[in-house]
Amino acid sequence: MNNKFYDNEVEITCTNNGRTVTAEIDNFRLEESLNAFIVSNKIHMRWNGRVYVGGFSELEFTTKGPKYLGKK
Repeated sequence: MNNKFYDNEVEITCTNNGRTVTAEIDNFRLEESLNAFIVSNKIHMRWNGRVYVGGFSELEFTTKGPKYLGKK
């Protein structure tokens, strides 16, 4: 069985202020969705055809997704 592996962290950018932080992710589905965790906040992000987009507390966040690590 060929499994693809991705990093469990992503760089997330707040489109409101341009700040970028590293966030842990969970439930990653390639070109579908992922959950990002910043401090104790969970941000559900959906694929829009180019990037993953999500919102929290009137802020919008984007990420290209996690880094591909290879196959096993």
